[in-house]
Amino acid sequence: MGIVAGLDSSTGSTQIVVCDTDTGAVLRQGYAPHPPAPDGDPQAWLMSLGEAAAGGLLEGVQAIGVSAQQHGLLTLDAGGVLVRPALLGNDRRMQASAADLADALGGRAAWAQAVGCVPQAGQAVAKLRWLARNEPESAQRVAAVLQPHDWLVWQLLGRPARRTTDRGDASGTGLWSAADGSWRPDLVELALGRQAELPEVLAPAEPAGHTPEGLLISAGTGETMAAAFGLGVGVGDAMISLGASGSVCSVHPEALVDPSGTITSLADATGMHLPVVHTLNAVRTLRGTAELLGTDLAGLSELALRSNPGACGLVLLPYLEGERTPHLPHTAGTLTGLRRESMKPEHLARAAFEGMLCGLTDALDVLRGRGVQVRRVFLLGAAAELPAVRALAPALFGAQVVVVQPAQWAALGAARQAAWALGAAQGTRSPQQPPLWPTAAGQVFEPGEELAAGQAVRQQYATVREQTHPGAFAG
Repeated sequence: MGIVAGLDSSTGSTQIVVCDTDTGAVLRQGYAPHPPAPDGDPQAWLMSLGEAAAGGLLEGVQAIGVSAQQHGLLTLDAGGVLVRPALLGNDRRMQASAADLADALGGRAAWAQAVGCVPQAGQAVAKLRWLARNEPESAQRVAAVLQPHDWLVWQLLGRPARRTTDRGDASGTGLWSAADGSWRPDLVELALGRQAELPEVLAPAEPAGHTPEGLLISAGTGETMAAAFGLGVGVGDAMISLGASGSVCSVHPEALVDPSGTITSLADATGMHLPVVHTLNAVRTLRGTAELLGTDLAGLSELALRSNPGACGLVLLPYLEGERTPHLPHTAGTLTGLRRESMKPEHLARAAFEGMLCGLTDALDVLRGRGVQVRRVFLLGAAAELPAVRALAPALFGAQVVVVQPAQWAALGAARQAAWALGAAQGTRSPQQPPLWPTAAGQVFEPGEELAAGQAVRQQYATVREQTHPGAFAG
């Protein structure tokens, strides 16, 4: 038996779990907040890490895995000093830069072919373009670029000359191709106007190095990849995250290059691939409807369950902020099917839940259309606890739904990676086979007898979507 730790530095806190290498059992946990900000001070992450690890939390630990927030850019000068505070999150200041870059390479299809994704405001490539255009003096000082997990690993190792990352986090930069397994320095120059050093991309079980105290530090990864690894998502599974916006991803053996740019072709933390499809409207659809009806999410769920499948003919296309899937950036939401008998609060509530879930099913179907098998869906986010989501999702998704128990899944994924790297280094585990820790526990919901009704609702929704936005999914 060994002991490892997983560290997750998210947007507002550091979570640490200490686990048994063989079983994945959590032995100890630590937590500390840090201030979230679009321009962040990485030193706050280190202070938070120290607070979370206080009281001997890491005593006996042999290896540490690091997960961290994605959509971050840290720029270093030739001496390894930060040029400016970190640029973090899906920063709207970078939207124009992302659109500018998309055109500069020849459009969405060219980017999808190059690196598996179209530039988005959160990606490092867009942040570099913004920096070059808005802070040219800072851009001229940039000698190397890292992401938050890369920087934390580098700090833990004592700031060595070698800087590293992993396939998963690299694939989210817009500068590395999951299909080819290589950086695109030409895209760094396209964005920044000059070259900059990129970190070495490690294999999943390859260690980044050892701390001055002798602790093994594994490759680390981004939060999405770490959470999937912690949950135990495998081939045949999808992971749907219900936030204000939504995301659908699934483990797949191959990179899915999508000329339309709908699929973001990421790598996972195991050597496989993690195609992701995003929607802009998930829980914001429910919150907006709840406000309209003068209730909260729990009240909206209760109302929805008083209605019947199909909401008495009421259909809500939930494109309140425009939409990414399908690609309708400048559209708005649409409510159709208004008749005297359908104009009741319970039917509008039901249409909101059905619209949100059908929008996510559209995203699932994009993956299915490319040969991705989806037999089980892990549903994450506080909205997954709503009775209406649990009642409607299995039949609309056409798959078993697991509503997972809240846990530090990204930290657990980082710990699992640390156990893998430790075992590979000791010769007790194959670099091709990660530890077989338990899959996420949760409540399981089957489509059952509601499947036919759910598919009828899907057809009703798809008909309205096609009439309102003909050809939205064409090509």
